[in-house]
Formats: sequence, C-alpha cells, structure tokens
Amino acid sequence: MTNKKVILSAKDISVAFQVRQRTLRAIRNVSVDLHEGETLALVGESGSGKSVFTKVFTGMLESNGSVATGEATYGDIKLTDFKTNADWEKIRGGEISTVFQDPMTSLNPIKTIGSQISETIIKHQKKSKEEAKAIAIDLMDRVGIPEADKRYDEYPFQYSGGMRQRIVIAIALASRPKILIADEPTTALDVTIQAQIISLLKELKKEYGFAMIFITHDLGVVASIADKVAVMYSGEIVEYGTVEEIFYDSRHPYTWALLSSLPQLATSEKLYSIQGTPPSLYSEIKGDAFAPRNPQPMAIDFEQEPPKFEVSETHWAKTWLLDERAPKLEKPDGIRDIHSKMVELYGKKD
Repeated sequence: MTNKKVILSAKDISVAFQVRQRTLRAIRNVSVDLHEGETLALVGESGSGKSVFTKVFTGMLESNGSVATGEATYGDIKLTDFKTNADWEKIRGGEISTVFQDPMTSLNPIKTIGSQISETIIKHQKKSKEEAKAIAIDLMDRVGIPEADKRYDEYPFQYSGGMRQRIVIAIALASRPKILIADEPTTALDVTIQAQIISLLKELKKEYGFAMIFITHDLGVVASIADKVAVMYSGEIVEYGTVEEIFYDSRHPYTWALLSSLPQLATSEKLYSIQGTPPSLYSEIKGDAFAPRNPQPMAIDFEQEPPKFEVSETHWAKTWLLDERAPKLEKPDGIRDIHSKMVELYGKKD
C-alpha cells in the first residue's frame, strides 16, 4: 500500500451522451485514485472510454455529454460541482494539464511556437513578456528542441511531428501543473520517436514531481513508465493493479488478450488478435461485457455482472474466474512466462 496522498479521485463515475435522442453510456461506475507523484496508465482498445473518463477531471466533455452519477475530486475540491467555464479555469491548465494525441490540432498554425508557450506562462505564472520568453526558451531546451533561442519565433509547420509533440509537452508543463494527463502522446509517432517521448516524460516527471495519467491502447508502451495500471473495457475498469501485477499476474481474460496481442511478444509469424467487437454502449450490458469475445466464457458471464475480486491490497479484477467456484484456467501460452521477455524489451523499470 502506498503512503502517498491521494491527489485525484473518482468515485462511481458514469458519463452519458445524448446522441440522436438516444443515451450512450460511455463510462460505467468507474472508481480510481491517483496518488502524488504516481503514474497511472489507462489501457484499453479504442472506444473503451479512456479519454472520455479523463475529460471529467478537466471539464472538457462535449456539450452533449455529462456526468450522470458519481463524484470526482481534486484534493478537497469537488470537480463534479463545477458548473461554469470560470470554475474550470481555476483547475484546467494550472493544476491539471493535458498533452493531446495529435500536436497539429493542439497548436495554433498561425502563431509562433514561442508565443504559444509564453502566453501559457504569462497566464498561469503571472510573468512579464520578457520573463516568459526566457522561461519558454528554457522549457524548449529541456524538452529537447535544438537551438531553442533561434527556433522560438518559428511556426508549427517548420517542426517535425516529434518536435511538435515535444512543444505540446512544453506548453502543458508551462503552467507547472500538479497532474499531467498524457492522452496517447506517442500514437502518431514512429517507434524511435515514441521511445524518445516516453523517456522525456519520465525525465520531466522526475524533475518536476507531477503525477501523471498516461492513456494508451498499447500495454507495451506502459511497461517502463507506469506505477499502476487500470485496464478499461466498454466504459469500465475491469482490472487494476501495479504494473508488475498486471503484466505478470493478470487475472482478467481481457487483460490476457491485450498482452497476447503485443507484437513484441509474438513467437511466430501469426499475431494474436481479439475476435469480435465491443458491445454497443447504447444498450444495457448484461453480465460480463467481455463475455461474447472471451474464448472460454462461463454461463454466468452472460447472466450476471462480476463484482470486484481482490487479488491483493493493490490488485483487483472483475471476473468470475476469481470466484472460488470457478474452474481454474491457465493463461494463454504466449504470456505464461513473459517476465524475461519484457525485461529484454524494456529493461527494468526505474
């Protein structure tokens, strides 16, 4: 058990969207805590609710979406009580900042790179233009922009994809947030640049001391960066634990499927893929949402939603396989002994 203070918390959060006179339930009763200095990875396929869930903490849900039930808190502040944009301005950017997936949609194409960093510093750190420019250039240097003082007055189109992502990270850190939400920050980048961005985030986190929520659909990406992992499927967390517990002692069939799908772990030319598609979020889900795609489902999986079964003080999973009456199933062959392979691929986590 960690002794660090809980800095961000969600209790039974549900999020609904009104779409063409129908209700889409995107998040279903999610509860999770983020501790000071911790990196929590949210992992799952596209459409599992990862990004929507984190928007609850920054008031960035689309206009047709709302928190239907539950409570989100930042320290002693109840975020789900906020009603206006003025309320959110106290938190968004300054306390909780976000790095988005596509830097080209995050940056203003007709403003210089330096001005976009400086205006954030002026707003949140209350610095003069001269002070803000000096801090901005220092930030650009810290995130790995060569000759930062000369490139301060350039525009986004003059930067490569990897460099633009570094600038988006610099802007997110310019307000000195307590929490950084990194929403698929490496998806649009090639493998070499991905590794550089992951390494950069680890270094900056160590230097600045912020907590981080790292969103990804690729479990392999979080192997060396996360402290805790929440596996999301169909709008809910189905398994939660330390990064070691999720990789080496996972219990939910969906987590097994995600791990088996990692191309880095493939032992033959044929890659494993998860069959079928997630259920429609317009309909009420009966039983275990993953049951129709589970290669070895039980009858109860289609009839009754599983509760949280505790594996350890830091690890739980929502699967009937953990019920004492359930048959004992072995993990898929490809992930029964992945420890040495993961260490070989990603090294030991700092």
